[in-house]
Amino acid sequence: MTSRPAFAGPLSLVPVRAALRALAAPVRRLTRLTRLTRLTRLTRLTRLTRLTRLTRLPRLTRFSHALPLAAGAAALVAGLAAPLAAQADQTAICYNCPPEWADWASQIQAIQKETGIRVPFDNKNSGQSIAQLMAEQKSPVADVVYLGVSSAFQAKDKGVITPYKPAHWNDIPADLKDPQGYWFAIHSGTLGFFVNKDALEGKPVPHSWADLLKPEYKGMVGYLDPSSAFVGYAGAVAVNLALGGTLDNFQPAFEWFGKLKANQPIVPKQTAYARVLSGEIPILLDYDFDAYRAKYKDHANVEFVIPKEGTISVPYVMSLVKNGPHEANGKKVLDFVLSDEGQKLWANAYLRPVRASALSPEAASKFLPASDYARAKPVDFAKMAAQQQAFGERYLQIMH
Repeated sequence: MTSRPAFAGPLSLVPVRAALRALAAPVRRLTRLTRLTRLTRLTRLTRLTRLTRLTRLPRLTRFSHALPLAAGAAALVAGLAAPLAAQADQTAICYNCPPEWADWASQIQAIQKETGIRVPFDNKNSGQSIAQLMAEQKSPVADVVYLGVSSAFQAKDKGVITPYKPAHWNDIPADLKDPQGYWFAIHSGTLGFFVNKDALEGKPVPHSWADLLKPEYKGMVGYLDPSSAFVGYAGAVAVNLALGGTLDNFQPAFEWFGKLKANQPIVPKQTAYARVLSGEIPILLDYDFDAYRAKYKDHANVEFVIPKEGTISVPYVMSLVKNGPHEANGKKVLDFVLSDEGQKLWANAYLRPVRASALSPEAASKFLPASDYARAKPVDFAKMAAQQQAFGERYLQIMH
């Protein structure tokens, strides 16, 4: 008979559950550890992402701030550039257009009012203007130039001016314009003595070239430098012809200047209108229009004298500068100075307009009698131009 094992009692589940828990514990710990690692990595990644965003934010903020600043700066530049460009488009540069000479101030004001073109004042004389045009020939700055007639011949020879026949071209006498249009007269003046009587200190008003050599006028006589300024050269031609010289023989003029040197003349290079009015230069070799302006507009105690021995009348001309930067504006300026209004302005400034019809009876009544002007001698302007440089060189040798 086979024996069976004896049972102590019924089977208990507690030890089994405990064993299962013991076996499962490492698995749970491993699972938790895995989850914790993943969570840690996710947290770190989230923090890193946030940090990156925070780092980028100031840059984006700065960039976003910079955008309107850059746009504002661009708008400011554009806003400034636009009127400057427009202003440049409405400009014409004129060499030798001084406000104190021939009342260019009023003419320039009228040009801007009627055409919208701004013409800056310029105090060069004729010689300085030509020198500047030659220096700038490869890249011109000026658009138009105003010159004494003999200087215009030089400007043409140097190739710094170009032909243009403005409105009213046919009204200009043939001997007062270049046939091709390189230059044309706009007005003329007669040379004489512009005298501030209050500055003479009781001395009589001089009436002849010989009078100016008298010792009593020592330190009182002035004239613009004839080696540079056209009006100075015109004065030299006037005294030379009056004393018997010719354009081939300037000896009478050289002798006269040599004697005048003892009287210590005042020799400015620029227009000296204000210096006459102030009394600094009591007697200036100058044109009639400056003396009439001083007398009738500035109400100065002055007198204009056409010397007994004779004088000359000379035109002043204008030209279009070759390859000027504002050619269209330059042409409008030249058209205006020959227009009815432009010529009337010259006449009202006591110049003789090239279009004689612009001289009103009222303006004409301010001039000296025709009998005085009859002493003005005719001049060959082309020959006068041809002799100008040689005269200037010889003059400097005598006076310096």
